Amino acid sequence: MDHEAVRALFDRQLRLGARPEGPGTRVERDGTVVRQTGPAHSWNGILWSGLHERDADEVIAGQIRHFAALGLPFEWKVYGHDGPADLTDRLLTAGFIAEDQETLMVAEAAALPTGVDLPEGVELVPVTDEAGVKRVTEVHDRAFGGDSSHIGRQLLDQLAATPDTVAAVLAMAGDEPVSAARLELYPGTDFAGLWGGGTVESWRGRGLYRALVAFRTRIAVERGHRFVQVDAADTSRPILHRLGFATLTTTTPYVYAP
Repeated sequence: MDHEAVRALFDRQLRLGARPEGPGTRVERDGTVVRQTGPAHSWNGILWSGLHERDADEVIAGQIRHFAALGLPFEWKVYGHDGPADLTDRLLTAGFIAEDQETLMVAEAAALPTGVDLPEGVELVPVTDEAGVKRVTEVHDRAFGGDSSHIGRQLLDQLAATPDTVAAVLAMAGDEPVSAARLELYPGTDFAGLWGGGTVESWRGRGLYRALVAFRTRIAVERGHRFVQVDAADTSRPILHRLGFATLTTTTPYVYAP
């Protein structure tokens, strides 16, 4: 894999060429940034930026004004290769708060294992309705802590309005949901995204994360996507590396609350 070429393709297709994630959202180019704006439960923020030292502070202030006028918190998604070199310092000075850094990892979908090996008594169930979405948020709340209801609302919106752009799956141990994940499909691009892979604590270490990666990769291949990408946390990065994923860059959310 030519890492630099794939990273440039990722920027061009999923950042500069991003499409709205769900109903009520819009993606627009505003000078040297591309942003998504939508309802409070959707993801609001800056997808791409090409700032220069001479006007970076002015552009940052303009985006703060845009989202503040709507009463929306938003995220500036900063990648390791974004400029200028002091972009993160400028965001912190403007009042943004940095969250945990993640690693953008990509693999050729056709080269990844797609065989699903599950623990005894566990089955994978596609998520197609409100009851399934409720179980997804239950798993996320237990696995990651906090309130994941906004993820559930986003998923419901997509399943209702644009079902060809998302596939979600639950690992069920009898009647108990023990792991969940979703696949974001970006029609017309080479990429599909693996998101939200979480397993409740008592079921970790049994291969469920790998099984959900394989299950979603199979769908990505069937839908004609060449690459699968992950914003990987430190806990999942070693697993993905062993599966064949390569590191392209880092990504860090910088969050601003009006």
